[in-house]
Amino acid sequence: MSDKKPTDIITAIKQKGQSLEAEMSFFDHLEELRWHLIRSVAAILVFTVVAFCYYDFIFGEIIMGPKKPEFWTYRMMCQLAERFDLGDGFCIKEIPFNIINTELSGQFTLQMNSSLLMGLVFGIPYLLFEVWRFVKPGLTDKESSAASGFVIYASLLFLVGLLFGYYIIAPLSVSFLANYTVSSIIQNQITIDSYLSTVGTLSIGTGITFELPIIIYILSKLGLMTPAFMRASRRYAIVIILVIAAVVTPTPDMLPMITITLPLYLLFEMSIIVSARVERKRQKAELDFYKRT
Repeated sequence: MSDKKPTDIITAIKQKGQSLEAEMSFFDHLEELRWHLIRSVAAILVFTVVAFCYYDFIFGEIIMGPKKPEFWTYRMMCQLAERFDLGDGFCIKEIPFNIINTELSGQFTLQMNSSLLMGLVFGIPYLLFEVWRFVKPGLTDKESSAASGFVIYASLLFLVGLLFGYYIIAPLSVSFLANYTVSSIIQNQITIDSYLSTVGTLSIGTGITFELPIIIYILSKLGLMTPAFMRASRRYAIVIILVIAAVVTPTPDMLPMITITLPLYLLFEMSIIVSARVERKRQKAELDFYKRT
């Protein structure tokens, strides 16, 4: 016969009930996350279908834009070269390479991949909205109020970064790589996959890079990032930014390099300000807590 007391049995039953409740809550959260992801994927697919339907414009004007000498960036550079007497090397009048397809299904794959890429770009704001809807119930009223502009700020930063990447970094990189020659006997025949990958990666990658203040805000909230650490790492950040600017600028002139360096550096400094603000609020909250106790 068991020697367990009734109270021990009742306690064990309560503990088992609490464990089952926690497991159910965990699976409920997984189910909720699944539906947020499904809605996000559905939105991206809708934008992908729209991009597929209007592909002639997207391919001719957007994807192939940095390949054309009359692209906005190149025209502005020529106008600056003429106005400030920067020399012929600053004005880009030719992108010397041909785009080819080397696979039987290459052009169909191109349309599918680039449509999906456009769907992802247009669907990211909605994806951020679904992320916010998933996280919001777990926040306190004060935290929810403080982060109420998350979707707007994150979407704007992504849009600014995307435009900066598409109109500045991507065309300068394409121009530099197209005009870089080892020998005159080598002709550039670039596959469409390579071209699309370069333009898409640089544009979307820059958009994601511009989310740095949002990422720093979250890491600072979690206590994983401090303004002191970022200030101590400033010299390394400057070197990395200068290297990036030097790689993607097509000429040794300082103006293109400054055009790329300045926004990236300002983005880093903005992240330090965000982290410092979070730390001040955390210190103030801790001070108020100790005063009450």
